[in-house]
Amino acid sequence: MNASYIKKESFSTVDGPGIRTVYFLSGCPYRCIYCHNPESFFNINTKKITVDEIIKDFLKNKTYYKNGGITISGGEPLLHYEFCCELAKKCFSLKISLAIDTCGFHNKLSVFDVFIKYKVLFLIDIKHTIKKYHKIITQKSETLELNLIKYLEQKHHKYWVRMVYGIGLTDQPKNISNIKKIINNTKYLERFEILPLHLLAEHKYEELKIPYKITKKNVPSIEQIKNIKILFKID
Repeated sequence: MNASYIKKESFSTVDGPGIRTVYFLSGCPYRCIYCHNPESFFNINTKKITVDEIIKDFLKNKTYYKNGGITISGGEPLLHYEFCCELAKKCFSLKISLAIDTCGFHNKLSVFDVFIKYKVLFLIDIKHTIKKYHKIITQKSETLELNLIKYLEQKHHKYWVRMVYGIGLTDQPKNISNIKKIINNTKYLERFEILPLHLLAEHKYEELKIPYKITKKNVPSIEQIKNIKILFKID
Protein backbone atom coordinates (compact mmCIF):
# COMPACT_ATOMS: atom_id res chain seq x y z
CA MET A 1 0.00 0.00 0.00
CA ASN A 2 1.27 3.47 -0.81
CA ALA A 3 0.35 7.11 -0.31
CA SER A 4 1.06 10.35 -2.11
CA TYR A 5 3.23 12.86 -0.31
CA ILE A 6 4.38 16.37 -1.12
CA LYS A 7 7.58 16.53 0.90
CA LYS A 8 9.68 14.95 3.62
CA GLU A 9 11.56 16.65 6.43
CA SER A 10 14.36 14.91 8.30
CA PHE A 11 15.45 15.66 11.85
CA SER A 12 12.45 17.84 12.74
CA THR A 13 12.14 19.00 16.34
CA VAL A 14 8.74 20.74 16.03
CA ASP A 15 6.43 17.90 14.95
CA GLY A 16 6.15 15.81 18.07
CA PRO A 17 8.49 14.68 20.85
CA GLY A 18 12.19 14.31 20.19
CA ILE A 19 13.78 14.37 16.75
CA ARG A 20 11.51 13.07 14.00
CA THR A 21 11.22 12.36 10.32
CA VAL A 22 8.07 13.93 8.88
CA TYR A 23 6.09 13.04 5.78
CA PHE A 24 3.51 15.53 4.50
CA LEU A 25 0.78 13.63 2.68
CA SER A 26 -1.26 15.21 -0.10
CA GLY A 27 -4.92 16.24 0.05
CA CYS A 28 -6.96 18.11 2.64
CA PRO A 29 -10.68 18.77 3.28
CA TYR A 30 -9.83 22.20 4.71
CA ARG A 31 -8.55 25.27 2.86
CA CYS A 32 -6.92 27.16 5.71
CA ILE A 33 -6.03 30.67 4.63
CA TYR A 34 -2.69 30.46 6.45
CA CYS A 35 -1.79 26.91 5.36
CA HIS A 36 1.98 26.35 5.18
CA ASN A 37 1.55 23.62 2.57
CA PRO A 38 -0.98 24.81 -0.03
CA GLU A 39 0.55 22.34 -2.49
CA SER A 40 -1.27 19.70 -0.45
CA PHE A 41 -4.55 21.02 -1.93
CA PHE A 42 -3.63 19.52 -5.29
CA ASN A 43 -2.20 16.23 -6.50
CA ILE A 44 0.68 17.89 -8.32
CA ASN A 45 4.40 17.24 -7.93
CA THR A 46 3.64 14.42 -5.52
CA LYS A 47 5.66 11.29 -4.90
CA LYS A 48 4.53 7.82 -3.91
CA ILE A 49 5.83 6.04 -0.86
CA THR A 50 5.03 2.75 0.84
CA VAL A 51 4.84 1.95 4.54
CA ASP A 52 7.87 -0.31 4.20
CA GLU A 53 9.88 2.50 2.59
CA ILE A 54 9.07 4.85 5.47
CA ILE A 55 10.09 2.23 8.03
CA LYS A 56 13.30 1.40 6.15
CA ASP A 57 14.20 5.08 5.87
CA PHE A 58 13.64 5.61 9.58
CA LEU A 59 15.59 2.56 10.70
CA LYS A 60 18.53 3.58 8.50
CA ASN A 61 18.93 6.73 10.61
CA LYS A 62 17.50 5.41 13.87
CA THR A 63 20.52 6.41 15.96
CA TYR A 64 19.85 10.07 15.14
CA TYR A 65 16.21 9.89 16.26
CA LYS A 66 16.79 9.23 19.95
CA ASN A 67 13.54 9.82 21.88
CA GLY A 68 11.88 10.69 18.55
CA GLY A 69 10.10 8.84 15.80
CA ILE A 70 7.93 9.32 12.70
CA THR A 71 5.29 11.99 12.17
CA ILE A 72 2.69 11.94 9.40
CA SER A 73 1.34 15.36 8.53
CA GLY A 74 -0.25 17.04 5.54
CA GLY A 75 -2.59 18.18 4.24
CA GLU A 76 -4.77 15.80 6.15
CA PRO A 77 -3.10 12.40 6.67
CA LEU A 78 -6.33 10.55 7.36
CA LEU A 79 -7.44 11.01 3.78
CA HIS A 80 -4.94 8.14 3.42
CA TYR A 81 -6.66 6.18 6.17
CA GLU A 82 -5.72 2.61 5.24
CA PHE A 83 -2.12 3.65 4.69
CA CYS A 84 -1.97 5.31 8.12
CA CYS A 85 -3.54 2.24 9.73
CA GLU A 86 -0.90 -0.01 8.21
CA LEU A 87 1.88 2.35 9.28
CA ALA A 88 0.51 2.54 12.83
CA LYS A 89 0.45 -1.25 13.11
CA LYS A 90 4.01 -1.56 11.77
CA CYS A 91 5.38 1.18 14.04
CA PHE A 92 3.70 -0.37 17.07
CA SER A 93 5.23 -3.77 16.32
CA LEU A 94 8.70 -2.21 15.98
CA LYS A 95 8.28 0.10 18.99
CA ILE A 96 8.66 3.22 16.84
CA SER A 97 6.89 6.34 18.07
CA LEU A 98 4.29 7.47 15.53
CA ALA A 99 2.51 10.84 15.61
CA ILE A 100 -0.29 11.91 13.28
CA ASP A 101 -0.98 15.61 12.76
CA THR A 102 -4.71 15.84 12.02
CA CYS A 103 -7.62 18.26 11.88
CA GLY A 104 -9.87 15.48 13.15
CA PHE A 105 -11.15 14.54 9.71
CA HIS A 106 -13.46 11.52 9.94
CA ASN A 107 -16.75 9.93 8.93
CA LYS A 108 -17.28 8.71 12.48
CA LEU A 109 -15.10 8.94 15.56
CA SER A 110 -14.64 5.18 15.82
CA VAL A 111 -12.18 5.39 12.90
CA PHE A 112 -9.66 6.64 15.45
CA ASP A 113 -9.88 3.47 17.54
CA VAL A 114 -7.23 1.65 15.52
CA PHE A 115 -4.74 4.46 16.19
CA ILE A 116 -5.62 4.45 19.86
CA LYS A 117 -4.97 0.70 19.89
CA TYR A 118 -1.52 1.22 18.38
CA LYS A 119 -0.58 4.08 20.76
CA VAL A 120 -0.39 6.81 18.10
CA LEU A 121 0.19 10.32 19.44
CA PHE A 122 -2.28 12.78 17.90
CA LEU A 123 -1.16 16.34 17.14
CA ILE A 124 -4.40 18.30 16.89
CA ASP A 125 -4.63 21.82 15.47
CA ILE A 126 -7.53 23.81 16.88
CA LYS A 127 -8.41 26.08 13.96
CA HIS A 128 -11.06 28.03 15.88
CA THR A 129 -13.68 27.25 18.51
CA ILE A 130 -16.36 29.51 16.98
CA LYS A 131 -18.00 28.13 13.84
CA LYS A 132 -18.27 31.51 12.08
CA TYR A 133 -14.55 32.13 12.33
CA HIS A 134 -13.72 28.48 11.73
CA LYS A 135 -15.43 28.76 8.34
CA ILE A 136 -13.56 31.98 7.52
CA ILE A 137 -10.25 30.26 8.24
CA THR A 138 -10.88 26.77 6.82
CA GLN A 139 -13.92 27.17 4.51
CA LYS A 140 -15.61 24.57 6.77
CA SER A 141 -17.80 25.33 9.78
CA GLU A 142 -17.55 21.87 11.37
CA THR A 143 -15.14 21.99 14.30
CA LEU A 144 -13.99 18.40 13.87
CA GLU A 145 -10.86 18.86 15.96
CA LEU A 146 -12.93 19.68 19.05
CA ASN A 147 -14.93 16.48 18.61
CA LEU A 148 -11.68 14.50 18.41
CA ILE A 149 -10.37 16.04 21.62
CA LYS A 150 -13.56 15.02 23.45
CA TYR A 151 -13.31 11.51 22.03
CA LEU A 152 -9.66 11.05 23.06
CA GLU A 153 -10.51 12.23 26.56
CA GLN A 154 -13.27 9.63 26.72
CA LYS A 155 -10.78 6.99 25.55
CA HIS A 156 -8.09 8.12 28.00
CA HIS A 157 -5.64 8.62 25.14
CA LYS A 158 -2.77 11.10 25.01
CA TYR A 159 -2.54 13.93 22.50
CA TRP A 160 -1.05 17.37 21.86
CA VAL A 161 -2.95 20.52 20.90
CA ARG A 162 -1.61 23.40 18.82
CA MET A 163 -3.12 26.77 18.00
CA VAL A 164 -2.05 29.07 15.18
CA TYR A 165 -2.00 32.57 16.67
CA GLY A 166 -2.95 35.18 14.09
CA ILE A 167 -4.08 38.74 14.76
CA GLY A 168 -7.66 39.24 13.60
CA LEU A 169 -7.94 35.52 12.90
CA THR A 170 -7.69 33.51 16.12
CA ASP A 171 -7.09 36.16 18.79
CA GLN A 172 -10.73 36.92 19.62
CA PRO A 173 -11.19 36.97 23.44
CA LYS A 174 -14.00 34.40 23.24
CA ASN A 175 -11.84 31.99 21.24
CA ILE A 176 -8.94 32.39 23.66
CA SER A 177 -11.31 31.84 26.58
CA ASN A 178 -12.78 28.72 24.96
CA ILE A 179 -9.36 27.21 24.33
CA LYS A 180 -8.26 27.91 27.88
CA LYS A 181 -11.38 26.13 29.16
CA ILE A 182 -10.68 23.14 26.93
CA ILE A 183 -7.10 22.91 28.14
CA ASN A 184 -8.00 23.34 31.80
CA ASN A 185 -10.61 20.57 31.62
CA THR A 186 -8.43 17.89 30.03
CA LYS A 187 -6.71 14.95 31.67
CA TYR A 188 -4.86 13.43 28.73
CA LEU A 189 -3.49 16.52 26.98
CA GLU A 190 0.29 16.20 27.14
CA ARG A 191 1.30 19.49 25.56
CA PHE A 192 -0.21 22.74 24.29
CA GLU A 193 1.68 24.85 21.75
CA ILE A 194 1.20 28.32 20.31
CA LEU A 195 2.26 28.57 16.65
CA PRO A 196 2.71 32.24 15.70
CA LEU A 197 1.38 32.94 12.22
CA HIS A 198 4.00 33.87 9.60
CA LEU A 199 4.16 34.66 5.90
CA LEU A 200 6.88 32.19 4.88
CA ALA A 201 4.58 30.30 2.49
CA GLU A 202 3.56 33.37 0.48
CA HIS A 203 5.74 32.42 -2.49
CA LYS A 204 3.95 29.06 -2.75
CA TYR A 205 0.61 30.78 -3.23
CA GLU A 206 2.10 32.96 -5.93
CA GLU A 207 3.48 29.91 -7.76
CA LEU A 208 0.14 28.08 -7.46
CA LYS A 209 -1.81 31.24 -8.40
CA ILE A 210 -3.91 31.01 -5.24
CA PRO A 211 -5.04 34.25 -3.54
CA TYR A 212 -3.03 34.86 -0.36
CA LYS A 213 -5.55 36.19 2.14
CA ILE A 214 -3.28 37.01 5.06
CA THR A 215 -1.04 40.05 5.40
CA LYS A 216 1.55 41.50 7.74
CA LYS A 217 -1.25 42.87 9.93
CA ASN A 218 -2.18 39.27 10.82
CA VAL A 219 1.36 38.42 11.99
CA PRO A 220 1.77 38.84 15.76
CA SER A 221 4.58 40.97 17.13
CA ILE A 222 7.19 39.62 19.52
CA GLU A 223 5.36 41.36 22.35
CA GLN A 224 2.00 39.86 21.34
CA ILE A 225 3.55 36.38 21.17
CA LYS A 226 5.10 36.89 24.60
CA ASN A 227 1.75 38.01 26.06
CA ILE A 228 -0.27 35.11 24.64
CA LYS A 229 2.30 32.64 25.97
CA ILE A 230 2.08 34.23 29.41
CA LEU A 231 -1.71 33.97 29.20
CA PHE A 232 -1.45 30.24 28.51
CA LYS A 233 1.48 29.82 30.94
CA ILE A 234 3.84 28.61 28.21
CA ASP A 235 7.60 29.10 28.69
